[in-house]
Amino acid sequence: MRRTGGQLLIDRLLEHDVSTVFGVPGVQLDWAVDALRERQDRIRFIVPRHEQATSYMADGYARATSRPGVCMMVPGPGLLNALSGLATAYACCSPVLCIAGQIDSASIGLGQGRLHEIPGQSAVLDSVTKWHALARSPEEIPGLIDEAFRQMAAGIPRPVCVEVPPDVLQAATGAAFGAVVPPAPTALKADPGQLQRIADRMKAAQRPVILAGRGTARGDGPAALRRLAEALDAAVVTTEGGRGALPDAHPLALSPAAMASLLPLADAVLSVGTRCLSAPGTTRPMADGAWVAHVNLDGAHLRPPRPADEVVLADGPATLAALAGLVAGGRAENGMADLVRRTRAATEARLAGIRPQTEWIQALRSAIPEDGILVSDLTQVGYLANVSYPVGRPDELIAPGYQGTLGFGYATALGAAAGAPGHLVVSISGDGGFAYTLQELVTARRFGLPVVAIVFADGRFGNVHRIQSRVFGQSYAAEIDNPDFALLAAAFGIAHRRIAAPEELASAIAAAEGAPLLVEVPVGEMDTPWPAVLGIGSFAEPPPAEQPD
Repeated sequence: MRRTGGQLLIDRLLEHDVSTVFGVPGVQLDWAVDALRERQDRIRFIVPRHEQATSYMADGYARATSRPGVCMMVPGPGLLNALSGLATAYACCSPVLCIAGQIDSASIGLGQGRLHEIPGQSAVLDSVTKWHALARSPEEIPGLIDEAFRQMAAGIPRPVCVEVPPDVLQAATGAAFGAVVPPAPTALKADPGQLQRIADRMKAAQRPVILAGRGTARGDGPAALRRLAEALDAAVVTTEGGRGALPDAHPLALSPAAMASLLPLADAVLSVGTRCLSAPGTTRPMADGAWVAHVNLDGAHLRPPRPADEVVLADGPATLAALAGLVAGGRAENGMADLVRRTRAATEARLAGIRPQTEWIQALRSAIPEDGILVSDLTQVGYLANVSYPVGRPDELIAPGYQGTLGFGYATALGAAAGAPGHLVVSISGDGGFAYTLQELVTARRFGLPVVAIVFADGRFGNVHRIQSRVFGQSYAAEIDNPDFALLAAAFGIAHRRIAAPEELASAIAAAEGAPLLVEVPVGEMDTPWPAVLGIGSFAEPPPAEQPD
């Protein structure tokens, strides 16, 4: 039986257990979209109102499910609109498959000014994907899709892309293709000598600390991290990307808000699956003379300015599991749980002084069940939530990573809701960031994605206003005009609530009753969250010493 390239594309996605595609149709995609129509009983095609939302939603889906998210858009302006979401997924190590349209195969590279043509589209993808390919015939499509899934499963999970020209999607072939062989990821293993040296140094340390990044939060990483930490009686501090790799409630676990207090006290630090740099690019605070080992799959994240006594290019979860085996039987408890307890108490006391963000974060934690998901956009509450909102599992809190992608939150939350039906998904945004994707309120209604969108509205780009006022004594171009949020929600067929205090949040969220909801929160000037986020000022102080009875 002859199949078009579009049919082969959708058939192969189905063979890889893809059940949802986020995309915006267009002329270069017609034969793929028609194939989606034919298979709509098995695969959902969720169509947002802007291409930037396609990649955000695919990222949210991937993080909520730990399965690849798939997005699709036309070439040129369609792909360019989606680049910010791909960049965010790259920064956050999310497996996202982008299906990008192209111009006709014979015209690629000729600069003829064809519809949606941009020079060197394939080269543009180098910046936001770990692998990409261009299909030149329908026969190539199944193999390229297979390779895309293999690439996402190998090494660090990051976005990949397959470009498919319209003539390739339309062309038909009677060629037969083999069944999908599920990708079998192979972990890059550390040198046994390095592993033994790390195990010996961590066992001999008086105050060992494990700095756990995104690379510890996938696969078997959390279980291996827990075994190793408990065997070593080592404190675990998670980065923003590693939140939930060890539950915050564990007696050896600390959130990123405590990093600047604890790391300088460690005499041995094992950094796994993290860039080990702050957002501004400064190294994490460590004591002079501390022994430091770094484990990462990306060689760029092992180079200076990071201090290092051991540098290990290897898979994080596999390395943690191997180290846990080497230190089995562990060492005697050395008081690290007590140090963690005192550090946590001191950090929470300092966080309480950042108001009203801390009250809102406490209200969010109380209102969102343990199986819920919070998506944190760039907003004053979100900055603090990224380092202090209590979590118990990876991707219970979804943040934009080092890209700092303003406006990513609501669309990403919609993707998470598509991947986690029956789980409460809440997004928090400022009025500046929410405006980037507010048109997706209608997407939530049309496709039944019950996200609770909380918008903290202060009528300005709050962080811009604060920085300008501090540096220049006044702000400029930071003020914004907002719509009437109640009328906006009504126009899109979405329920609206307006609240003024954290204690009203739980009832507002409960009122959603499984449907999309827009919660408006008028706010004024808030305390700066940056001492807690960056670990400066009082947040760089060590915890108080234990006082004798």
